[in-house]
Amino acid sequence: MNIQHYIEVFEEWYLSLKIVKANAGPANGTIAATLILLERLKEGYDLNFDAHVAPGGAQIRGASGTAVANILKRFEENRPFAKEGGRTNRGGQGDIKPLFKSLELLKLEELSDPRRNQVLTLFQQYLVDRVRDFHNRQKIKLVFDPKLSTWQILHNLLQAAKEEGKAGFVAQHLVGAKLQLRFPEIVISNESASTADRPTNRQGDFLVGNTIFHITVAPMQAVFEKCQDNLTQGMKVYLLVPDAKLAAARQMGEQFCSGQIAVESLESFLSQNIDEISIFSSKKLGANLANLVKIYNERVDKVEVDKSLMIELPANLVKENL
Repeated sequence: MNIQHYIEVFEEWYLSLKIVKANAGPANGTIAATLILLERLKEGYDLNFDAHVAPGGAQIRGASGTAVANILKRFEENRPFAKEGGRTNRGGQGDIKPLFKSLELLKLEELSDPRRNQVLTLFQQYLVDRVRDFHNRQKIKLVFDPKLSTWQILHNLLQAAKEEGKAGFVAQHLVGAKLQLRFPEIVISNESASTADRPTNRQGDFLVGNTIFHITVAPMQAVFEKCQDNLTQGMKVYLLVPDAKLAAARQMGEQFCSGQIAVESLESFLSQNIDEISIFSSKKLGANLANLVKIYNERVDKVEVDKSLMIELPANLVKENL
C-alpha cells in the first residue's frame, strides 16, 4: 500500500467522529488521546486496545496535558490544547476503538519498525493539522450599529455565539468582563467556563460582596438547587439567563426560591450597566462597548484554550475609538 492510501483510511476514521458544535470538529480530548495512543504504538505496536487502557478503564495510558504538549511541540505547535490530555473525555474510548479496526486492515505490523513509525507519525501530523484548524478558527463577530439599542447589540452577539455553540462560554465571560469594568477596584474571579462541568467548591460563577451570580443559558433544576444552597448560607443571589428563557426561569425561581433571588436577562444586566457608564450618551457608548470587549478578550485569553471564544471588534467600533 502507498502512503496516500494509509492517510485516506485514517482520514475516513477521523471524519466518522462525532462533531462537537463548539469545536466545529471532534472533541479535543479525542484528538489528544489519539495522539498519545499513536505514540504508544510507535513504542510497541500492540493492537489489543485493552493494553493501552489505564487501570480502571477510564483513560488511555500516559494521557496528560504535558504528554500531548510534548507531541505537539515536536510538530512545532506550541499553543495550549486539551489541558487534560484526553483524560476527562468520556467518549474518547468509543471514538478510538474503531481506529484499531482500521489499523488491522492496513496490516502495518507487516512493515519494518522505521517504516511503520513513519506512517504513525503521518497520522499524528494529520491530527496536529486539525489542532491548527481548531486554533485558527474565526473569532465571534460583534456587529455595532449605533442605531440599535445596547440591549439589541448584545442580544445579537449572544445569538451569534449560540449559533456557534458557544453561548454559555460567552455569557459567563461577558458577565465577568462587565463586573470588572463596573468595579475595577474589586478582583473579579476568572475561571474557564468549562469548570462549571466539573465538581468544584465554587458557590457560583462570581461573588461580589455577599451576592452570588449564576450564569446559564439553559436554566434547569440544578441551578435553582444551587441558589437554594446560597440562600441558606445567607447570600444574596442573581440568576442571569438569556431573555428568551427569562419568563420560564422566573417561574422556576418563584417555585424553588419564593421571590428570594433576582432573575434577570443577560441582555438587560449587561446593557443597562454599559448605558449607565456611558451616562446614556451615544457618543460614549462605542468606547465603553470597546472596553467591555477588550476586558472580555483579556479574560478569555487567560483561562480558555479555545481562542475562537474571543470577540472581534468591528472596524467601525475600532475606528471610533482610535
